Amino acid sequence: MSKKVKILDANVIETKLLRMAYEMVENNIDQKEIVIAGIQGRGMDIATIIKQKINAIAKIKTTLIQINIDKENPVNCSLNSNMKLDGKSIIVVDDVANSGRTLLYALNPFLNVIAKKIQIAVLLDRKHKSYPVSADYIGTSLATTYQEHISVEVKSGKVSGAYLL
Repeated sequence: MSKKVKILDANVIETKLLRMAYEMVENNIDQKEIVIAGIQGRGMDIATIIKQKINAIAKIKTTLIQINIDKENPVNCSLNSNMKLDGKSIIVVDDVANSGRTLLYALNPFLNVIAKKIQIAVLLDRKHKSYPVSADYIGTSLATTYQEHISVEVKSGKVSGAYLL
C-alpha cells in the first residue's frame, strides 16, 4: 500500500484560494461579470469556494456554472447552463492539473463562444504536461513522478487537505 503524504493542510489551502481569488479580481477588474466554470467533482467544489471568496472581496458579479466531463472519455463535454457567454470573462477551475488532458477537453464547450477571455485556475499544478495547457492561477506547483498521484479531499464544502499518494 502506498503512503499518503500531506502536501497542503486546510489552512494553507484557504490562504492559497484567497490569494487566487484576489489575483482573479485584479486581472478582471474591468469586467462586469466573471463566469467561474468548475469541472464536475472537486473542480466544482473549488470553484464554489473561489466564487465565495471573490464575492467577499469585490463587487464584481460572479456566476458559477459546471462543466460536465467524463474524465476517462473527455471528448463529450457539456455545461450545466445555457447562459450566453459571449463577451464574458470565463475562468475554468479544477483541483489538479496533471497531464492537462481534462483541462484541454473542458475548454471544448467554450469553442463556440466569443468570450472576452478564458483563463484556467488549479489548486495544484503538476509539472509534466502531455497536453498544451497551462494554468493562469495556481495554488501550488509540484514536481512529481509519473507514478505519484495527488488527491484533494473536500469535506462539507471545505478543502480539508491535499495528499501525495
